[in-house]
Amino acid sequence: MSQDSTATKAMIRDQLAVLRRRMRREAAIDEAVCRLAARMNLRPDEAADHLRRLSRDSGIDLLEVARDVTPPPLAQAETREPVVPAWMTEVLEALHASAAYLVPIKDAGGRVVDFLIAATNRHTKDVTGRGADQLRGRRLVETSPGVVKSGVLDDYLSVYESGAPLTRGPLEFVEARDGLLWPASIMVRAVRAGDGVLANWRTLDDEERLVAGWERAQRIAELGWGEWNLATGTAVWTQQMYEMFGRRPAEGPIRLEDLPAAVVAEDVPLVDEQMRTLLRYREATENEYRVQNRYGLRHLRTVSEPILDEDGLPVKIRMLVQDTTAGRRRERALAVAHEQAVTQRQRADEEHQVALRLQDSILPRRTGVLDLPGLRMGLRYRPAEDVLRLGGDWFKARPLPDGRVLLAIGDAMGHGLTAVGLMAQMRSGLAGLAYTKADAAQLATWLNDLMYHNNEGVTATGTAIIGHFEPADRTLTWTSAGHPSPVLVRQGKATLLDHSPGVMLGAFESMSYELTATVLESGDVLVLYTDGIVERRGLDVQAGLDALVGAAADCHTDDPEESIACVLARLDGDISDDVCVIALRVL
Repeated sequence: MSQDSTATKAMIRDQLAVLRRRMRREAAIDEAVCRLAARMNLRPDEAADHLRRLSRDSGIDLLEVARDVTPPPLAQAETREPVVPAWMTEVLEALHASAAYLVPIKDAGGRVVDFLIAATNRHTKDVTGRGADQLRGRRLVETSPGVVKSGVLDDYLSVYESGAPLTRGPLEFVEARDGLLWPASIMVRAVRAGDGVLANWRTLDDEERLVAGWERAQRIAELGWGEWNLATGTAVWTQQMYEMFGRRPAEGPIRLEDLPAAVVAEDVPLVDEQMRTLLRYREATENEYRVQNRYGLRHLRTVSEPILDEDGLPVKIRMLVQDTTAGRRRERALAVAHEQAVTQRQRADEEHQVALRLQDSILPRRTGVLDLPGLRMGLRYRPAEDVLRLGGDWFKARPLPDGRVLLAIGDAMGHGLTAVGLMAQMRSGLAGLAYTKADAAQLATWLNDLMYHNNEGVTATGTAIIGHFEPADRTLTWTSAGHPSPVLVRQGKATLLDHSPGVMLGAFESMSYELTATVLESGDVLVLYTDGIVERRGLDVQAGLDALVGAAADCHTDDPEESIACVLARLDGDISDDVCVIALRVL
């Protein structure tokens, strides 16, 4: 056995141990909830709330509180002998599966909270193996906590109250008994009978769980199926699984932790990832690896999934396996796909270089300080280095003949050459419109019309903030077209400016935008940015905005260029997209 195989086996064993500890915890809590429900004559959800309150108020772990809940006396809630119709005994004995007559148990308000197992037939047995004598005369919930989480208790209540019959299954049923979970696949039926419910259930055996004709389908498609019960450590395989793994049925299925030893050493990391996904992350997964058996090398494609209980805890692992050794069509298809991928990569690289040259000619990379009327501006513009992330971020800052200062920042949607071309259209379009002396809202409306009508048939959208700064009274009059709010830093405190959010440019025809007037003070710093600086992998945008606001407050200096450098240093590890940041210090 290779070192990698040994390590993976240990990982699987550790994960199984963790899961089994959690199973025992959940089983103990489930049993305690149902015991408490029986003692207090409550419904289980009410008993669960009561148990949680006891844990919270006492400061004691829920499991420890659960362990102190003792079983109630038998038939505590019933002071009279349950009435079982005479004909019910004959009906029960006519059934060739486990069956019971359930009599409702009510609380002081007349609400049904549980059932008493009033009568059973000779076939009666629960999924843990207890027979009729151990079940008859006891409360259903206290005897079978599994009916609560599986919803079977609610089904029985519905049958009793509505009179509608029930047929349910195959059902993945998980019983809790003696601090352990007992998974099983069952069929359940129930009907209203007199003043009670006639219920019968049947545990599906291994053979029944294999769909009729499944073995024939396996041979045709070279498919196998296996199931590992994590609670008991047992497994069930179809015949084809034994053939794929080169085992004799008498040897039994491979244990889950021994699976890495059956795989060639180079593919053990694939099994490691598969088991980690199933046991730790509890997600379905698809893998392909090679198995060396007595028939030679086999290529196996597996699709596996965890079966979870109501608490999200894996109780079974199911795996569908296909032998792909015989056909070489997949290898040829992969070779063709690889060749196409190389070609596409080359084309993407070429497009990237063209886009970079076009982007740099329109909006060169730059940093530094620019003096404008009433403002000192720091700037940092940095395109993404990743071929696939090159975008359409842009900015515009220039004095206008009427004495105002045009300030704008935007982002053309998408990446690559298309985004760069759209960026050029937005920036050059605004540059021409700015000399009309119109306000920022009107400029946004015109720019929206330009993008909408000049790109018909193509998705061409973008966001922008457009504004005019009046040096005389330090007022910024601006509008937003779907762009993140500017950050205002005043006396060391940073906040996002309130505004009326507008629709992104180019999305709809004939849009109008609202103006927002912000009165600035000497010493204020206004930070405009594109969304590349606030987007975080795995987090929502609000988390990125909060990080930016915090960094802007901490990095406040009189030099806007230094402020930007500090902010980017704080956030740089999380930035993967284009970045354009402007810091404007009011003089």
